[in-house]
Amino acid sequence: MTEQVIVDEGFLTFGHSPDPDDAFMFYGFHAGGVCVELEESSRVRRWQVRHELQDIQTLNERALRGELEITAISAHAYPHVADRYWVMRTGVSMGDGYGPIVVAREPLALSDLRGKRIGIPGKMTTAALVYQILAPEHEAVPVFFDQMQEAVRTGQVDAGVIIHEGQLTYQAEGLHAVADLGVLWKRETGLPLPLGLDVVRKDLGPEVASAATRALQASIRYARKHHRAAMDYALEYGRGLDDALGDRFVDMYVNDWTLDMGEAGQRALRLLLDRGAERGLVPKVGDLVFV
Repeated sequence: MTEQVIVDEGFLTFGHSPDPDDAFMFYGFHAGGVCVELEESSRVRRWQVRHELQDIQTLNERALRGELEITAISAHAYPHVADRYWVMRTGVSMGDGYGPIVVAREPLALSDLRGKRIGIPGKMTTAALVYQILAPEHEAVPVFFDQMQEAVRTGQVDAGVIIHEGQLTYQAEGLHAVADLGVLWKRETGLPLPLGLDVVRKDLGPEVASAATRALQASIRYARKHHRAAMDYALEYGRGLDDALGDRFVDMYVNDWTLDMGEAGQRALRLLLDRGAERGLVPKVGDLVFV
């Protein structure tokens, strides 16, 4: 039996955000020796993984230019990059009955926000898209996600849509929940809410793209198997979260959906993008291809 030759193909660049859930997913690449491998008849092609950590808005913009071979993006951004990238089945951040939270300085109903100034955490974030689909007419005010609570507290906006760890800390900051967009989406559709995706550039070809998906799945499995060490690594990006809140946040967004979004997750993404297109919020996407 002929021994397969290992062919070093260099590096593939993965872009992801400096957030604890993304850091947890990539722990297998960081510490577990996971790499991208493609087995062929007489050889194994191998790529090491190089990380580029940037905020999600920057990653969305870089995906528009096709700069990164594999990257995290907002689900909202995908229609704008569908000509360049396929959706990976793995790496999705899915809120199953929870998601971005609309907060205000005082108890309010969502209907009270009609015509009000609403802080959104970036025009291309999925939180902004879902709010526009589910909520009443409003004036959208872009606010950096880590400045949202302050903008609400000081009255710069009447309410704000909070994401990331702010979903777990807003009450301690004296703010009130108006609505959880993940709850509203689940109630209306019966499906989870796709928030973030990983995508792979089409010019790599379907075989390499599938190998990258398998590698990311292996990295996530490694992190789940070595949970405590992976959490310690993830909390380096926790922006002040303690261990308990960090564990809770990662468990919210790194779960079975993240390993493989499955048929229900794919339906959820199609529905979200179709709803956005029907309202003229995103370009219409044809058939979604998942690798």
